[in-house]
Amino acid sequence: MEGEPRSVKIAPDERTGWSSDRPRRSGEAERAPRPADISVRCKVLRPADRIRYSPGSLVIITGLDEALIEAFAARAVEERGALLSLPALRRLITGKVADDELDDKALALRETLAAKRVANGDSVVVTLPGLDFDERDHWARLAAAQRRPRHLLLLEGRAADLDDEGRAALNEFRTALDAGQLGAEGFFTAMRLGGQAVTDRRRIVFAPPSQDD
Repeated sequence: MEGEPRSVKIAPDERTGWSSDRPRRSGEAERAPRPADISVRCKVLRPADRIRYSPGSLVIITGLDEALIEAFAARAVEERGALLSLPALRRLITGKVADDELDDKALALRETLAAKRVANGDSVVVTLPGLDFDERDHWARLAAAQRRPRHLLLLEGRAADLDDEGRAALNEFRTALDAGQLGAEGFFTAMRLGGQAVTDRRRIVFAPPSQDD
Protein backbone atom coordinates (compact mmCIF):
# COMPACT_ATOMS: atom_id res chain seq x y z
CA MET A 1 0.00 0.00 0.00
CA GLU A 2 1.22 3.40 -0.90
CA GLY A 3 2.71 5.39 2.03
CA GLU A 4 3.67 2.32 4.11
CA PRO A 5 7.38 1.72 4.77
CA ARG A 6 8.85 -1.09 2.79
CA SER A 7 10.73 -3.90 4.56
CA VAL A 8 14.25 -4.44 3.36
CA LYS A 9 15.87 -7.83 3.57
CA ILE A 10 19.57 -7.90 4.40
CA ALA A 11 21.57 -10.76 3.04
CA PRO A 12 23.36 -12.82 5.72
CA ASP A 13 26.76 -11.80 4.43
CA GLU A 14 25.81 -8.12 4.71
CA ARG A 15 24.71 -8.13 8.37
CA THR A 16 26.79 -6.01 10.67
CA GLY A 17 27.04 -8.25 13.72
CA TRP A 18 30.44 -9.11 15.25
CA SER A 19 32.72 -11.14 13.05
CA SER A 20 36.30 -12.14 13.55
CA ASP A 21 36.82 -10.94 9.99
CA ARG A 22 35.47 -7.48 10.74
CA PRO A 23 38.21 -4.83 10.54
CA ARG A 24 39.19 -3.64 14.02
CA ARG A 25 38.70 -0.02 14.89
CA SER A 26 41.60 2.14 15.91
CA GLY A 27 42.51 1.32 19.53
CA GLU A 28 41.19 -2.24 19.35
CA ALA A 29 44.67 -3.69 19.07
CA GLU A 30 45.05 -7.17 20.47
CA ARG A 31 46.13 -7.26 24.08
CA ALA A 32 48.48 -9.89 25.41
CA PRO A 33 46.78 -12.17 27.94
CA ARG A 34 47.51 -11.32 31.53
CA PRO A 35 49.78 -13.72 33.40
CA ALA A 36 47.93 -16.04 35.76
CA ASP A 37 47.60 -14.78 39.32
CA ILE A 38 49.78 -17.05 41.47
CA SER A 39 49.73 -14.85 44.57
CA VAL A 40 49.33 -16.56 47.95
CA ARG A 41 49.59 -15.65 51.60
CA CYS A 42 53.26 -15.67 52.57
CA LYS A 43 54.40 -16.75 56.03
CA VAL A 44 57.69 -15.25 57.20
CA LEU A 45 59.70 -17.98 58.94
CA ARG A 46 62.25 -17.55 61.69
CA PRO A 47 65.74 -18.98 61.16
CA ALA A 48 66.12 -22.58 62.27
CA ASP A 49 68.86 -25.18 62.24
CA ARG A 50 66.54 -27.59 60.43
CA ILE A 51 64.62 -25.83 57.68
CA ARG A 52 61.76 -28.12 56.70
CA TYR A 53 59.66 -27.91 53.56
CA SER A 54 56.97 -30.25 52.31
CA PRO A 55 58.11 -32.87 49.77
CA GLY A 56 57.74 -31.70 46.18
CA SER A 57 58.42 -28.06 47.02
CA LEU A 58 60.43 -25.56 45.01
CA VAL A 59 62.94 -23.66 47.14
CA ILE A 60 64.76 -20.63 45.76
CA ILE A 61 67.95 -19.56 47.54
CA THR A 62 68.79 -16.00 46.59
CA GLY A 63 70.93 -13.04 47.58
CA LEU A 64 73.76 -10.96 46.14
CA ASP A 65 76.78 -13.09 47.07
CA GLU A 66 76.96 -16.01 44.63
CA ALA A 67 79.84 -17.76 46.40
CA LEU A 68 77.99 -17.57 49.73
CA ILE A 69 74.79 -18.92 48.18
CA GLU A 70 76.49 -21.84 46.44
CA ALA A 71 78.51 -22.82 49.51
CA PHE A 72 75.43 -22.67 51.75
CA ALA A 73 73.29 -24.70 49.35
CA ALA A 74 75.98 -27.37 48.95
CA ARG A 75 76.14 -27.79 52.75
CA ALA A 76 72.45 -27.52 53.53
CA VAL A 77 70.66 -29.50 50.81
CA GLU A 78 70.94 -33.20 51.53
CA GLU A 79 68.33 -34.70 49.21
CA ARG A 80 70.07 -36.28 46.26
CA GLY A 81 69.34 -34.56 42.95
CA ALA A 82 67.26 -31.76 44.48
CA LEU A 83 69.90 -29.01 44.21
CA LEU A 84 70.19 -27.54 40.71
CA SER A 85 73.20 -25.23 40.84
CA LEU A 86 74.52 -23.63 37.67
CA PRO A 87 78.19 -23.82 38.74
CA ALA A 88 77.77 -27.52 39.53
CA LEU A 89 76.03 -28.15 36.20
CA ARG A 90 78.77 -26.27 34.34
CA ARG A 91 81.36 -28.50 35.97
CA LEU A 92 79.29 -31.55 35.04
CA ILE A 93 79.29 -30.75 31.32
CA THR A 94 82.73 -29.15 31.03
CA GLY A 95 84.67 -30.99 28.35
CA LYS A 96 81.49 -32.38 26.83
CA VAL A 97 80.41 -29.16 25.08
CA ALA A 98 82.26 -26.26 23.49
CA ASP A 99 83.48 -23.65 25.97
CA ASP A 100 81.46 -20.89 24.33
CA GLU A 101 78.29 -22.97 24.76
CA LEU A 102 78.89 -23.89 28.37
CA ASP A 103 76.67 -21.27 30.00
CA ASP A 104 73.74 -21.78 27.61
CA LYS A 105 73.94 -25.57 27.90
CA ALA A 106 74.05 -25.40 31.70
CA LEU A 107 70.99 -23.15 31.75
CA ALA A 108 69.12 -25.47 29.40
CA LEU A 109 70.10 -28.52 31.47
CA ARG A 110 68.89 -26.89 34.68
CA GLU A 111 65.58 -26.00 33.03
CA THR A 112 65.10 -29.56 31.75
CA LEU A 113 65.99 -31.21 35.05
CA ALA A 114 63.83 -28.81 37.06
CA ALA A 115 60.79 -29.22 34.80
CA LYS A 116 61.10 -32.99 35.02
CA ARG A 117 61.44 -33.02 38.80
CA VAL A 118 58.56 -30.58 39.31
CA ALA A 119 56.31 -32.59 37.00
CA ASN A 120 57.20 -35.78 38.90
CA GLY A 121 56.46 -34.17 42.27
CA ASP A 122 60.12 -34.18 43.33
CA SER A 123 61.67 -31.43 45.44
CA VAL A 124 63.78 -28.77 43.68
CA VAL A 125 66.26 -26.24 45.06
CA VAL A 126 67.45 -23.51 42.70
CA THR A 127 70.22 -21.01 43.50
CA LEU A 128 69.47 -17.56 42.07
CA PRO A 129 72.07 -14.90 42.90
CA GLY A 130 71.07 -11.37 41.96
CA LEU A 131 67.58 -10.67 43.36
CA ASP A 132 66.18 -10.55 39.82
CA PHE A 133 62.36 -10.52 39.80
CA ASP A 134 62.02 -12.04 36.34
CA GLU A 135 64.10 -15.07 37.34
CA ARG A 136 62.10 -15.61 40.54
CA ASP A 137 58.87 -15.21 38.61
CA HIS A 138 59.93 -17.78 36.01
CA TRP A 139 60.61 -20.44 38.62
CA ALA A 140 57.59 -19.63 40.75
CA ARG A 141 55.31 -19.98 37.73
CA LEU A 142 56.95 -23.23 36.65
CA ALA A 143 56.13 -24.72 40.07
CA ALA A 144 52.69 -23.09 40.28
CA ALA A 145 51.69 -24.65 36.96
CA GLN A 146 52.11 -28.06 38.64
CA ARG A 147 50.53 -26.87 41.91
CA ARG A 148 53.79 -27.24 43.82
CA PRO A 149 54.55 -25.20 46.96
CA ARG A 150 57.06 -22.37 46.49
CA HIS A 151 59.45 -21.06 49.14
CA LEU A 152 62.23 -18.47 49.23
CA LEU A 153 65.36 -18.24 51.37
CA LEU A 154 67.36 -15.00 51.36
CA LEU A 155 71.04 -15.03 52.35
CA GLU A 156 72.04 -11.48 53.22
CA GLY A 157 75.83 -11.72 53.33
CA ARG A 158 78.05 -8.90 54.57
CA ALA A 159 76.80 -5.38 53.89
CA ALA A 160 80.42 -4.18 53.83
CA ASP A 161 80.99 -6.26 50.71
CA LEU A 162 78.23 -4.46 48.79
CA ASP A 163 78.27 -1.14 46.97
CA ASP A 164 75.57 1.47 47.60
CA GLU A 165 73.33 0.09 44.85
CA GLY A 166 73.64 -3.44 46.20
CA ARG A 167 72.86 -2.36 49.76
CA ALA A 168 69.82 -0.42 48.59
CA ALA A 169 68.53 -3.40 46.59
CA LEU A 170 69.09 -5.77 49.49
CA ASN A 171 67.38 -3.45 51.98
CA GLU A 172 64.37 -3.05 49.70
CA PHE A 173 64.05 -6.80 49.20
CA ARG A 174 64.52 -7.51 52.91
CA THR A 175 61.79 -5.02 53.78
CA ALA A 176 59.37 -6.65 51.33
CA LEU A 177 60.22 -10.10 52.68
CA ASP A 178 59.69 -9.08 56.32
CA ALA A 179 56.31 -7.58 55.41
CA GLY A 180 55.14 -10.83 53.79
CA GLN A 181 54.95 -9.17 50.39
CA LEU A 182 56.59 -12.08 48.56
CA GLY A 183 53.22 -13.77 48.65
CA ALA A 184 52.38 -11.54 45.69
CA GLU A 185 55.11 -13.40 43.78
CA GLY A 186 53.63 -16.77 44.69
CA PHE A 187 55.84 -17.79 47.62
CA PHE A 188 54.17 -19.57 50.52
CA THR A 189 57.04 -18.93 52.94
CA ALA A 190 60.10 -16.71 53.09
CA MET A 191 63.07 -16.69 55.43
CA ARG A 192 66.20 -14.61 55.63
CA LEU A 193 69.53 -15.52 57.12
CA GLY A 194 72.27 -13.03 57.86
CA GLY A 195 75.53 -12.79 59.74
CA GLN A 196 76.61 -15.91 61.61
CA ALA A 197 73.31 -17.59 60.76
CA VAL A 198 74.48 -18.02 57.16
CA THR A 199 77.67 -19.88 58.04
CA ASP A 200 76.23 -21.94 60.91
CA ARG A 201 75.36 -25.54 60.14
CA ARG A 202 71.87 -25.60 58.61
CA ARG A 203 69.93 -28.40 56.98
CA ILE A 204 67.21 -28.08 54.35
CA VAL A 205 65.00 -31.14 54.55
CA PHE A 206 61.87 -32.17 52.70
CA ALA A 207 59.50 -33.98 55.02
CA PRO A 208 55.80 -33.95 55.96
CA PRO A 209 54.84 -31.88 59.01
CA SER A 210 55.45 -33.63 62.30
CA GLN A 211 52.66 -34.07 64.84
CA ASP A 212 54.30 -31.38 66.97
CA ASP A 213 54.09 -28.72 64.22
